[in-house]
Amino acid sequence: MTNLLDDIDEILLMGPGPSCVHPEVYKALNRFTLGHLDPHFIKIMDQIQVLLQKLLNTENKLTIPVSGTGSAGMETCFVNLIEPGDKVLILINGVFGKRMNEVATRLGADVDIMEFEWGTPIDPEKVKEKLSDNSYSLIAMVHAETSTGVKNPIEEISHIIK
Repeated sequence: MTNLLDDIDEILLMGPGPSCVHPEVYKALNRFTLGHLDPHFIKIMDQIQVLLQKLLNTENKLTIPVSGTGSAGMETCFVNLIEPGDKVLILINGVFGKRMNEVATRLGADVDIMEFEWGTPIDPEKVKEKLSDNSYSLIAMVHAETSTGVKNPIEEISHIIK
């Protein structure tokens, strides 16, 4: 039987995922698998932590890679940041903002949401207005809402929140 994958030429993928794989990654995948307690695996994870800290310009010792989807990363953050009863504001303008709301609600947060029209960025002025009357333990939004193709003005909103 012919392996149909052998006939596929290199393709440039431009969507939010899946994405193109660098040849070095394929080379790494061609190696033996290590267990999570293997000393070599621990050294590799330590090196990844140092490289992530450099990339993210941080010295935070809790910088760790998350092996999973963006939603897995978001849920990992929420599980560690949200306590039952915390007042949380979720800014929603797509599927992944809605998912944030579902996770925060499931964790027992007192969730307040601001919904914006899908396909349009979150409006910083409306967020500023909302924050003038309310305070929150956590404010969450999706930076690149791939379900609608919108990049939200996260830097501008971060200045309002501070």
